[in-house]
Amino acid sequence: MMWRMVLRRVGIGIVTLWVVSVLMFAGTEILPGDVAQIMLGQDATPENLAALRGALGLDKPAVVRYFEWLGDMARFDLGMSLAGTTGSGGGGTTIEVLIGARLQNTLLLAGVVAAISVPLSVALGLVAAMFPTSPFDRAVTFTTLCLVAVPEFFVATLLVLIFAVQLNWLPAIATMREFESVGQMLRSMALPIITLCVVLLAQMARMTRAAVLNVMSSPYIEMAILKGVPRRRIILRHALFNAIGPVVNIIALNLAYLVSGVVIVETIFAFPGLAKLMVDGVQVRDMPLVQACGMIFCATYVVLILISDIASIVSNPRLRHPR
Repeated sequence: MMWRMVLRRVGIGIVTLWVVSVLMFAGTEILPGDVAQIMLGQDATPENLAALRGALGLDKPAVVRYFEWLGDMARFDLGMSLAGTTGSGGGGTTIEVLIGARLQNTLLLAGVVAAISVPLSVALGLVAAMFPTSPFDRAVTFTTLCLVAVPEFFVATLLVLIFAVQLNWLPAIATMREFESVGQMLRSMALPIITLCVVLLAQMARMTRAAVLNVMSSPYIEMAILKGVPRRRIILRHALFNAIGPVVNIIALNLAYLVSGVVIVETIFAFPGLAKLMVDGVQVRDMPLVQACGMIFCATYVVLILISDIASIVSNPRLRHPR
């Protein structure tokens, strides 16, 4: 039963990637303008546009270009960028070169945020679940509820106004140049890190508390309470292990957001990450670059959700030891 469910999840993930590839290609096709028009400018003649589109392969039918692109993606060949280094014009640059450094920056940002927000949010959720209706629990619940309702761009703008404009403590632009120390690098990335930590911390702490409290309503937990087992031991020794599945799902969803949903944060702070590269690709209509970034985001999301589903299945004793 367990392996059937795992294989089913893998199959659903593959179908999801294919559906997203269709939607991604169709969505980029309906965008107005193309890279040839942007490269040649408004004064370009129809003959020049037709010649450049033919050289770039844009004159082929959309169905033919889709299956060619899908075959390249299946071979992990991201292809060539039509606009070269985004914004500078001139093709001939591979998408792997453009994505390489940007992906490292995004993964670095996501790693730092995850290292801070995941343990802190799980700890806050557990402590709040240990003492429900206590002042600490009420404070955590109220604070996380307020932060969940605040969008990322508002948090980012507020942090810039306070720490960059008023106090002049941190830079408003998160540049990734050569740093002399780790502290200097973290100072440059401080504002996007704080923004993402605030957003993720509120979501994960609130959902972790809810997952643990949901397990606490189980009959075996009520029996342990009636026997006089301390609440702290019940949560740490019994409830936590049975809440691992939902907690892992929460963490996986938020980690997927870190890689694929940081477009607003990277744009506000001009952080040279993968999301910012995708936005730049849309501006110059470099569709192969946009499609490659979109598929990387989707594949990351699907893989993390697949890992969380498998962890939930494996952590369920009824599936590990079917009768």
